[in-house]
Amino acid sequence: MAQLLMPKATAVWLVENTTLSFEQIAEFCGLHALEVQGIADGEVAQGMLGLDPTVNGQLSKEEIARCEADPTARLKMQKTTIPLPATRTKGPRYTPVAKRQDKPDAVAWLIRHHPELTDAQVSKLIGTTKQTIAAVRDRSHWNFANLRPRDPVLLGLCTQGDLNAAVLRARKAIEKTTGAKEEAAPTAEAAKPEEPPRRGSLSDLGKFLPEQNS
Repeated sequence: MAQLLMPKATAVWLVENTTLSFEQIAEFCGLHALEVQGIADGEVAQGMLGLDPTVNGQLSKEEIARCEADPTARLKMQKTTIPLPATRTKGPRYTPVAKRQDKPDAVAWLIRHHPELTDAQVSKLIGTTKQTIAAVRDRSHWNFANLRPRDPVLLGLCTQGDLNAAVLRARKAIEKTTGAKEEAAPTAEAAKPEEPPRRGSLSDLGKFLPEQNS
């Protein structure tokens, strides 16, 4: 499938200039419906200029009208001769400068709502450092008093699919570790040596001696 040029900017334009549903826009742009709703509410992509997909030939006005009339319909991208950028498969996640200040808020949200995620998983998910995560976790972050836990999906730092996958992996790892501990517990109990019989005290020995007549 052809890659959409500037999907978030395209979503901004579709939200502002069409009556398409959030689900239709989300599927066409490869976003989550909550991200599109965040764009409509002004919480995501603030100040971003919309990109008209009909100008670059990726979508026709007739296709938009067809889907506006039928909420169950899905937008189909037109074939275009415009060279598309190659998909990045390696390298660190790039975050625009304007969004980098939102990362501590996202870290605080993930720590509160998904404590099962490890620092390494949080770092990979939103592209921040383990030092920042540790500072937020132990409340030593320089701006901790002003942090506002916010969903990284709505902030545009990751997709809902990436978040769901990370949470699923974390929970499976915890279940695997817990199961291994439960299996090891009976084995350790069975291997525990039996306690030797308790030896009688001198007071107990007196029970078996004949009584002396005074």
